[in-house]
Amino acid sequence: MFSDNKKTRVVTEIGGQPNRIEKNTKIKGDIVSEADFRIDGKLDGNVKTSGKVVIGKDGYIHGKVECVNADIEGNFNGELLVDDLLTLKASAVIEGTVVVSKLAVEPGATFNAACTMKGKGGTAAINKTTTANGSAKAS
Repeated sequence: MFSDNKKTRVVTEIGGQPNRIEKNTKIKGDIVSEADFRIDGKLDGNVKTSGKVVIGKDGYIHGKVECVNADIEGNFNGELLVDDLLTLKASAVIEGTVVVSKLAVEPGATFNAACTMKGKGGTAAINKTTTANGSAKAS
């Protein structure tokens, strides 16, 4: 039933444990981490991570965000640099400038940003506005 062969399991997480800024928390300053971040509070500053950034429905960031992936349900105002996929949920409100490889926008999201799409053949600049009903127009 019990064995003397106790195997030691080493659990390593790439980038460490995820971080969370809870609702009703306000932070002014810059955050640098290798782990994922979820922001449900308010951040006035910059975030740089080699992980994923999630802005919850009540979350708000004013500043610059650099990350690999991002899911946004709340509000963002500033410069957003996403190496891979940016997902905007229906309740998201984005203003500023965005540089991204892949973009997914749910109907209802507000995307008022100058957007640059990085691709295989270089970059293409797109000024795009997505209104509250989810329709999009590029200029």
